[in-house]
Amino acid sequence: MFQFGFNMFHEITRPFNMNYRCYSVSMLPGNERQDVERGGKIIMPPSALEMLTRLSIEYPMIFKLTNRKTNRITHCGVLEFVADEGKVYLPHWMMANLVLEEGTVVQIESVSLPVATFSKFQPLSEDFLDITNPKAVLENCLRNFSCLTTGDVIAIKYNSKVYELCVLETKPGNAVIIIECDMNVEFAPPVGYKEEEHIPKNAGGSSGVSMDEDPAAIMPEPSGFVAFSGEGNRLDGKKKKLTSESESESQSSQARQSYVRGIPDYEWTVGTLRFIRNSRPPSAKEEIPTEPFEAFKGEGFTLRTAKSKN
Repeated sequence: MFQFGFNMFHEITRPFNMNYRCYSVSMLPGNERQDVERGGKIIMPPSALEMLTRLSIEYPMIFKLTNRKTNRITHCGVLEFVADEGKVYLPHWMMANLVLEEGTVVQIESVSLPVATFSKFQPLSEDFLDITNPKAVLENCLRNFSCLTTGDVIAIKYNSKVYELCVLETKPGNAVIIIECDMNVEFAPPVGYKEEEHIPKNAGGSSGVSMDEDPAAIMPEPSGFVAFSGEGNRLDGKKKKLTSESESESQSSQARQSYVRGIPDYEWTVGTLRFIRNSRPPSAKEEIPTEPFEAFKGEGFTLRTAKSKN
């Protein structure tokens, strides 16, 4: 005998497929819901929750929205089940992607998507370049999204300003789930952005200026009155000593041998008389050798005076 249990066959998961009239979040009764506008989730009626629990669908709940008139599709998550029966409330950017108007019928179907590994975005405005760390800003804003669809234009808000980004590419599929995943993000140049053309500077060329060249040499000569441009004159009428002459004299004086007391001049010739003077006082570093003082050690001399006629 064969015994069959009740759990022998796996339960067949039936998809959720319903049609609702869609409205923007601004039409939702009650207080303004900015949290819905900043993300990629919709608000559905309570009856949808009861039907989803009976169908035993996979979590997290991901839905495919289809506009049958234009065949435009996108994917989203669900935020709450508090909408009026027969109505769903969508963010404005999502209605723009699906080309939907207020009260238009939209088809909502439950789907299962692969986990994202890569995505590429293109800002639609050059103002996005003013953000210091765009990847960190995007990562923070994508926490309000459940999935991404290639070709959608999502809207994120940062510093009280709304930025629109086009989803150029997603991997491993055209629609991916971004909940609890490691996803690599890249940015394409914004729409209308033109990179500046940099002209390389040729060092040593006619059009470029080398870095070693003195900037004063390439400045134009001053025209008109120029202060302190003449030559100076001495008040006593003598010629001013040029710098080159003073340098030559200092070099010649250094070339001369300094006179040392007690050593004869071996280059002396007959008929020459040389007076040796100290051109400069001895410095503190130069020590002049001195002999100890002894009384009456010097040589004597005779004092002669003229005789008087008396």
